[in-house]
Amino acid sequence: MAAKRYIVHIDLDSFFVSVERKFNPELIGKPVIIGGSAERGVVASCSYETRKFGVHSAMPTKQALKLCPDAIVIHGSHERYSEASRQVTQIIHDAVPLYQKSSIDEFYIDLSGTERFYEPYKLASQLRQRIIKETGLPISFGMASGKTLAKMATNKAKPNGQIFVPHGKELEFLAPLPISAIPGLGESTCSKLYGYGLEKIGDLQRVELRFLETVFGKAGTWIWEKARGIDYGEIVPHSDRKSISTEHTFNDNVSDKKTLETVIISMTEELAGKLRRENKLASCLAIKIRYGNFETHTQQEKIPLTAAEHILIPGIKNLLSKAWNQSRSIRLIGVRLSQLTTGSYQINLFEDNEERIRLYQAMDRINFKFGDKTVCRAAGMEIGTRNFNPFLKD
Repeated sequence: MAAKRYIVHIDLDSFFVSVERKFNPELIGKPVIIGGSAERGVVASCSYETRKFGVHSAMPTKQALKLCPDAIVIHGSHERYSEASRQVTQIIHDAVPLYQKSSIDEFYIDLSGTERFYEPYKLASQLRQRIIKETGLPISFGMASGKTLAKMATNKAKPNGQIFVPHGKELEFLAPLPISAIPGLGESTCSKLYGYGLEKIGDLQRVELRFLETVFGKAGTWIWEKARGIDYGEIVPHSDRKSISTEHTFNDNVSDKKTLETVIISMTEELAGKLRRENKLASCLAIKIRYGNFETHTQQEKIPLTAAEHILIPGIKNLLSKAWNQSRSIRLIGVRLSQLTTGSYQINLFEDNEERIRLYQAMDRINFKFGDKTVCRAAGMEIGTRNFNPFLKD
């Protein structure tokens, strides 16, 4: 008999909203939207008070405000979210043998084998209470025999709750849930299943595998297994990210080169500063532009390992010239540094002179202590703190 698996899925409830409420308790109990501008942005996160009006993530902020006119819109600070995520990650890292960080606010934990020494559900419950106590953030978790089922249990436990699906009870737990509750099951697939009268997961459980394979091909096997809580996915140990990026959506489309260069200089400068704080170097840089009709283009190039903006900025400006059709105005622009590796920029990359090295070190110390853009290039002075896009999960 195969050993029982105890997989825990942890999700920080309305993470961005919860972090903002820590800094501003007056937001507690009020409808809150985290995202871009009211005219051009999209909802990155929203409080439960807004969700009852039909607001959800990825919805245009303008549409969300029509549904919930009293909502408070906050641009958000990814620095705050990154720090809160780091705190939670450290707590989990210190408490469990194996975990996977799947995004800034989601984790999978494998407690299989711990039942010989501890009761897994009790261990997960204690971990949740520790996170709540030490961070002040609401958190939910689900525990089951596989990753998908654990995630579905978490969704059922929200807000700020916990659920354990005992071994052998998978079908019973899943049966009453709508088929749309299966993570990864798209709208078109759901619509097709609805057409066959299959609305609940229990309906799927009664369908033969051969039928699903005939209708959906190989995906039919995947649907059949998910409906039964079958999931052999392993926990992939937490590892360092491989890229860092940020984007900016303009309130009005922009075709002025100076304005665009001012923005990308500011973005690149802050990304480079973050690399140095994390002792990282990048060997690939890329630019992303989106025109007014939402047509999107990217351009990238390999570079020698560096975290120095005096090297990165000319490269990014060059990519902008290559990627941009200057007869068209731009709606969104983004910068991405990737193929990251751990390394110290002081050792052999800033070969210009010792003064430049000391200048970067001094800038980093000041900006870390007093906040980003306390010291920056003149070209970036017109742009407020860019922060990093919390919606890109690298």
